[in-house]
Amino acid sequence: MEKATDMEMEREEVDEEETESVSDVLRDRFRLSTISIAEAEAKRNGMEISEPIVACISDLAFKYAEQLAKDLELFAQHASRKIVKMEDVILSAHRNEHLATSLRSLCDDLKAKEPQSERKRKKTPRKENKATTSVVHIPDN
Repeated sequence: MEKATDMEMEREEVDEEETESVSDVLRDRFRLSTISIAEAEAKRNGMEISEPIVACISDLAFKYAEQLAKDLELFAQHASRKIVKMEDVILSAHRNEHLATSLRSLCDDLKAKEPQSERKRKKTPRKENKATTSVVHIPDN
């Protein structure tokens, strides 16, 4: 029985190490991308940017992305979903009205480009249909 437990612990350690190495690779790629973007923007605007500043921007962007991912996961969980939807992304921008407006516009553009036949239609439960059709208004006397 101890061997099985030891093997399980070793498997968990290997899984954790693999997850950490994948996270490290993603973090490094993200940082390289943000550094590249910062340098390109500086060059495009005729500016110079020091390496410590670029590294700081990169770290801030990565930390922001991590927090955003956690927030989006919590929003989806709060809505009893396992999948993050566009509405979660828009909700995450509620403190930045300009960003929220841009995201709503992007969402509308994406919906407009989506073929009509592929759009999902919300189905109303039959109970609601019956309830709304059987309501009778009785005027007050």
